Amino acid sequence: MNEFVMYFQMGWQHIVDLEGMDHILFIAALCAVYLLNDWKKVLVLVTAFTIGHSITLALSVTNVVYIKSSLIEFLIPVTIAITAFSNIVRKQAVPAKIQINYFFAGFFGLIHGMGFSGYLKSLLGSQTNIVKPLLAFNLGLEFGQILIVTGVLVLAAIVVNIGHVKRRDWNLFLSSAIFGVALMMAVERYKELIG
Repeated sequence: MNEFVMYFQMGWQHIVDLEGMDHILFIAALCAVYLLNDWKKVLVLVTAFTIGHSITLALSVTNVVYIKSSLIEFLIPVTIAITAFSNIVRKQAVPAKIQINYFFAGFFGLIHGMGFSGYLKSLLGSQTNIVKPLLAFNLGLEFGQILIVTGVLVLAAIVVNIGHVKRRDWNLFLSSAIFGVALMMAVERYKELIG
């Protein structure tokens, strides 16, 4: 198998893997306030997340930046909980301004990138030329994110447009569920962090 294809496949499979559901939850929390017809806004949002995680993924894989993995593993569910909580306390159902979401996507993407780097480092081993694998893995992550976003937006369209659930109620339901799971993950990982 071509090296580029292999790392691309590993990238998208890593982000959609249910065993590492934290990245899926973060993307779902980012998209919870949107519907299918908001796809352009969501595309910008996912791109901001990609830029954030690409920066720290590259810096971490090349050993320019190092942060203890147990701290990163704790911070990831914290980013999810903060994003979901922001959706819950949002006053309007339709986001008029989404600057805070761009901030969450970009800044929290930096943290998630460091989470991705441990996996990628284990795949690269002692390989010295990492540009091609890094690019392929990042593109794979982006593809995986698009799959997740599409799933969340299609589900929202079904629930809101066909199920006649109010947009605000859908947001509250999805964001509250994500918040609860993220909070449990954060507590569990905090115990590991201090243990």
